[in-house]
Amino acid sequence: MIVVSDTTPLNYLILIEQVEILRVLYHEVVIPPAVLIEMQARGIPASVRDWTRNKPDWIIVEPVARPGLLAEGIEEGEAEAIALSEQLHADLVLLDDRRAREIARGRGLRVIGTLGILVDADQRHLINLEEAIADLRETNFRISRQLLEAALEHRRDIEASK
Repeated sequence: MIVVSDTTPLNYLILIEQVEILRVLYHEVVIPPAVLIEMQARGIPASVRDWTRNKPDWIIVEPVARPGLLAEGIEEGEAEAIALSEQLHADLVLLDDRRAREIARGRGLRVIGTLGILVDADQRHLINLEEAIADLRETNFRISRQLLEAALEHRRDIEASK
């Protein structure tokens, strides 16, 4: 399975100390150079910058042949992640930004965000979703209350059906 990530899912999973679930779920994750640069930028939390300096071997940095999506009104990391997903014929692209997700889906890519990753990890009993969401709320992660509640309700439905 080929999985490409933008910056924000990695950032938030690092901040809530759950980034290792990506390795368990996907074995390896490919990122474009712009994502690595964004994760090392001034103002980024020290834990994220430290992680990138010692990034695990399951994170693969792959150059992008044709980024070309910056005119679409998305950031460079998002544009490169989408372009790299197309270039590699990725099975999945990890994106949180609404506009970037719309563009990726419009280009036929399968998309999942941080919350979806956490839901998948919870379904595989890798994490406790309620605790992970509580940790996520301690960051500056932006998501609607309705979406958070829908994720928790989905979890309750799964538990009730067991």
